[in-house]
Amino acid sequence: MESCPSVKNILLLDSEGKRVAVKYYTDDWPTLSAKLAFEKSVFVKTQKATAGAEAEIVMFDGHIVVYKFIQDLHFFVTGGEEENELILASVLQGFTDAVDIILRNNVDKRTALENLDLILLCLDEIVDGGIVLETEGSVIAEKVSAHGIEGATSLAEQWINILPMEMNVFL
Repeated sequence: MESCPSVKNILLLDSEGKRVAVKYYTDDWPTLSAKLAFEKSVFVKTQKATAGAEAEIVMFDGHIVVYKFIQDLHFFVTGGEEENELILASVLQGFTDAVDIILRNNVDKRTALENLDLILLCLDEIVDGGIVLETEGSVIAEKVSAHGIEGATSLAEQWINILPMEMNVFL
């Protein structure tokens, strides 16, 4: 397992440093307060940066943090100090590309919150238990959209589409 690329967490924060979607894969931050403190400190550390189209890399608190800002969203991928920065950067790029595809090039906080279920599915397709599974944005977006039912854009719409079919089974 030590040779497998791994991630400690993936964070999606808004422009004020508040959570939009986060996923932790290790016990490095055992409590909610420890996680929130880490998120706040990483946000403050990178807030003045001008991360744009290219990912930025910073060593922070014994971890490598790769980050990128799109509109009012801040994307972060954290790995151990021994992790390969290029792999972490490819995880970040895959995540941002998949979110961009899923949100139809409308990457902002409001749209992200409206499609939070799809963003969380993206995280599940990218990393499982800290192990990197996929880094290609188009493949991630395709897998996430395959979870949906034709034309359904959210889990709520999928359930609405499924329920009438299931009701017919019982009639």
